[in-house]
Amino acid sequence: MILDGKALSNQLDVNMKAEVAELKATGLSPKLVVIIVGHDPASQIYVHNKHRKAIKLGIESIIERREADFTEAELLQLIDQYNCDDSVHGILVQLPLPKHIDEGKIIRAIDVHKDVDGFSPESVGKLFNNSHEHYPVSCTPKGIMTMLSHYHIDPKGQHAVIVGDSNIVGRPMGALLLNAGATVTYTHILTENLSAHTKTADILIVATGVAHLIKAADIKPGATVIDVGMDRDENGKLVGDVDYDHAKDVAGAITPVPGGVGPMTITTLMQQTIELAKVADHRTLQPVR
Repeated sequence: MILDGKALSNQLDVNMKAEVAELKATGLSPKLVVIIVGHDPASQIYVHNKHRKAIKLGIESIIERREADFTEAELLQLIDQYNCDDSVHGILVQLPLPKHIDEGKIIRAIDVHKDVDGFSPESVGKLFNNSHEHYPVSCTPKGIMTMLSHYHIDPKGQHAVIVGDSNIVGRPMGALLLNAGATVTYTHILTENLSAHTKTADILIVATGVAHLIKAADIKPGATVIDVGMDRDENGKLVGDVDYDHAKDVAGAITPVPGGVGPMTITTLMQQTIELAKVADHRTLQPVR
């Protein structure tokens, strides 16, 4: 079975567009601000795709583009400007940032009520405590959970193996799966005999940025395989971390690249922008204590 993230994203767009129109009719217009510093080509594409999706759904979208020499102090000031703007519901700083800027400091500077990416210490803490009902979650892992639910793949009682331990994907992915009742194994760059772990996975999540790291022989027959990678092969073709052409014959369900996880990441970002707007409007989000 092919887990078609693009088709699911388009399906969810219909409902989101209608919801945004209803909110606007009541005077509430969800607004997202994306800040990008520098000219990283991949980041430029991601920001463009986010903006295009927002406009399609009727979400107000502001892109703040700054040169690579934009200072940390200037970036903090820009974030504070939007923290104080009640018309803005979500703030996203596109990563990676230039090396002279402390990413942790920037993430912590975003108002937790506008932390649409779910990267703030408060949001992460709520996730790992399984008490994140009114808090955003890192968009890629949450999008994956939406996809699993749509295709009736229940993690409860399953063994999930995560390849890659980044703060953006691997770690929050494990927390969501654990919260859903899975037994979770993390693997990373120091893990020896990776294949011995991946071959035990009922659900295999791969997020390393290494093209075709996982081969068909590394996959348990019938497993669900989620490929988060977006890589280029030697011919410049966009591929994932999993050798899709061969893995699809072993896996019970698998995401393609492109058209799998990527669209669901952006869809989740839009869903969380809408939710933050609704929460702000109804003032139901309690201050973090």
